[in-house]
Amino acid sequence: MIMPTRAPGATQQFVPVKEIRNGVVVLKDGGYRGILICSSINFGLKSAEEQHAITVGFQNFLNTLDFSIQIVVNSRKMDLRPYLSLLEQKGADQKSELMRIQLREYMAFIRSFTEQANIMTKSFYIVVPYAPHVSATSALNILGRKGPKNTAETTFEEDRAQLEQRLALVAGGLGGTGVRAVPLGTEEVIELLYRSFNPGELENPIRLDS
Repeated sequence: MIMPTRAPGATQQFVPVKEIRNGVVVLKDGGYRGILICSSINFGLKSAEEQHAITVGFQNFLNTLDFSIQIVVNSRKMDLRPYLSLLEQKGADQKSELMRIQLREYMAFIRSFTEQANIMTKSFYIVVPYAPHVSATSALNILGRKGPKNTAETTFEEDRAQLEQRLALVAGGLGGTGVRAVPLGTEEVIELLYRSFNPGELENPIRLDS
C-alpha cells in the first residue's frame, strides 16, 4: 500500500481509496480508477468552423463510450519557488556584476508580483472507472474453498488490462478533438489525490509510506 503519511484521524480515513498500485487507484469497494491528464485547447482562438468541428468531435467521442467518465478541472496556485531557486543558482554562476544585479531585480519583481496577484494554473483530468467481475476461482476463495494461490494477482492484472483498454479508448477519442491525454503513473496519482484532499498543504512536501 502506498499512501501519503498522515496523522491518525486525518482526512485519509474518509477517502474511499485503498491503495495506488501500478498507476491504478484501487477503491475500498473493489473498484478501479485510471486517471488521464489532458492537454488544453484555446477554443476561443479557433475559427467558427474549427470550434464546430471540435464540438461535434467531442459529442461523437462521448456517444461512443459505453461507460461513464469523470472530467476534473484542478486549479492550483502556481509554485514559483523552484524557478526562483534556479535563478539564484544562475546568479551565483554569473561572472558579470551587471547580470547579477539584473537577476536580483528580476527575482524581486517576480516575488512582488506573485504577492499581489494570485497566479493559478489549471490541469485537466479524465477519471475512467472499471468494476472487476468476480471470477469462479475468486468466488471459491470467498467461500473458503481452495483455489489458485495467485488468484488475486492474476485478477488484478486482468482487470488492469481491461482498465488500460478503456484508458486507450478515451485517449484515442480525445485525440480526435486535438486533446492529448496521457495516463498518470503511481507517484503522479498519489500527488494529485494528496493535493486534492489537502488543499491547505499545497506547499508542504509529500512523505510516502513504502
